[in-house]
Amino acid sequence: MAAGELHHPDAARIELVEVLAALGHPVRLEIVRTLAGAEAEVFCGAVAAGLPRSTVTHHLRTLREAGVIRQRPDGRKLFLTLRREDLEQRFPGLLALAVADFPGPGPAVGPAP
Repeated sequence: MAAGELHHPDAARIELVEVLAALGHPVRLEIVRTLAGAEAEVFCGAVAAGLPRSTVTHHLRTLREAGVIRQRPDGRKLFLTLRREDLEQRFPGLLALAVADFPGPGPAVGPAP
């Protein structure tokens, strides 16, 4: 791999534990949801706005190394895509479940008064 080239794991080497760990952080999950709703590549500056650049870099690297996203450099810009097909092939239904909009916790259930 050439200097400056980004490593993306082969689809067959994407591990469930790594994907789940990457999706387990709220910021990374929100990035994935943003990408899931996009019809094309997304400029990295359009995700996780308001966070320090180093923090965004860390989250994107974690997602890329887990095999969740693909990063494509174009000059000084970096574009992101979700690895939908690879994730669906390895773990059918996982991505749809991860990006689903579940309601928050309901009222506590206890004994009737």
